[in-house]
Amino acid sequence: MDRDRYHRHWLLPEIGPEGQERLARARVLLVGCGALGSAVAELLVRAGLGMLRIVDRDIVELTNLQRQVLFDEQDVKEQTPKAIAAAARLRRINSTVRIEPLVADVHPGNVEQIAGLEAGGTPVDLILDGTDNAETRYLLNDVSVKHHVPWVYGACVGTEGRCMAIHPPQTGCLRCLFPVPPQLGELPTCDTAGVLAAAAFVVASQQVVAALKWLVRREVFQGLIAADLWRARFRVISTEELRRDECLACGRHEFEFLDRRSTDGSVSLCGRDAVQIRPPGESAPIDLGRLAIKLGSAGTVERTPYLLRCELREPAGVRLTVFTDGRAIVHGTTEPQRARSVYARFVGM
Repeated sequence: MDRDRYHRHWLLPEIGPEGQERLARARVLLVGCGALGSAVAELLVRAGLGMLRIVDRDIVELTNLQRQVLFDEQDVKEQTPKAIAAAARLRRINSTVRIEPLVADVHPGNVEQIAGLEAGGTPVDLILDGTDNAETRYLLNDVSVKHHVPWVYGACVGTEGRCMAIHPPQTGCLRCLFPVPPQLGELPTCDTAGVLAAAAFVVASQQVVAALKWLVRREVFQGLIAADLWRARFRVISTEELRRDECLACGRHEFEFLDRRSTDGSVSLCGRDAVQIRPPGESAPIDLGRLAIKLGSAGTVERTPYLLRCELREPAGVRLTVFTDGRAIVHGTTEPQRARSVYARFVGM
C-alpha cells in the first residue's frame, strides 16, 4: 500500500493505516453511474477501494455533462456506455483499484449474480445506490435483506437529496421507512424537476462517508439525512426505531421485487423521450454485425464495440439503440407499448 498516496487517510483517527488496509480489501457494487454514481465512484476510487463493480444500462449523452463528473464531450461523441467511460476515467485516477464495468440493466433475474451472491460467486461487501427509479431501489433492498448485505440508499431531485445506510438485520430497511412504493408519476423526476449538480455531490459525499464507516470500522449511522442545498436546510431523522415486525421485507421476509421474475421488460427513462426494452427471459448475446446488416435497409446505422444505433426512416423521429445483451432503448416515444412494437418489428421478440 502506497503510504504517500493515502497519507492524509493515515492521519485520520477514523481511518488510519489499519482502516486503509481494510478499505484496500473491500469489494463494492455500484448500481447506476449518473449524477450520484459518478461522484460516488470517483471518491471511493481516490480513497483506495479494493474493487468497484459499476453497473449501468445507459450511454453518455450531452445532457449528462451538467452533473455527471466522470464524462466529457468525447464520450458523448463516441456514444460510450457510462460504465465503460467511467471505468476508463477511474483507472487513470487510481490504477491500483480493480474496476469492473458492466453494461447491463439490473433486474430480478441478474441482480444476485451481479452482487456475487449466487453459488460460486464472491459476494460484495456493500451495495451503493446510484439509480434513478424506485423499483430498482426496492429490488436492492430485497437483496440486502435476503442476504444481509449492507447498502446505502441515495436520491436527489431538484435541489433536494437524502441518504440512509441500511444493514439488515441490524437496522430497519427501506420498506420499513416507505412501506408502499410510490406509484408511477407520483414523485418528481429529473425530467420534471431538474437536478442541481451541487445537491447530487453532497448526497454522494454522504453516501461515501456511510460506505467508509462500514468498510473501515463496521459502523452504521442510523439516520436519514435530508438536505435542500438551495435553501441551506439540513435534517437528520433518527432511524434507530425504524425496524418493523410487519415490514414485508425485513419483518416477514417476503421479497416482492426480487421474486418478480416475469415482467414485460419496458421502462420509461428519466429525463429522456425514450423507453428501454429488455427481452423476456435469459436471452443469448446478440450479434451486432448481423443486426447492422438487417437494419441497413430500415435506416442509418452506426455501430460501436458496445452498441448499435439506427435512425429509422419509418416511423419517423424514432431511433433505436441496441446493446449486445439484446436490450434496447427506443428514442422518440414515452409509450412502452409503441416501444415494444418497434423492438419486435426491427429486432424481434
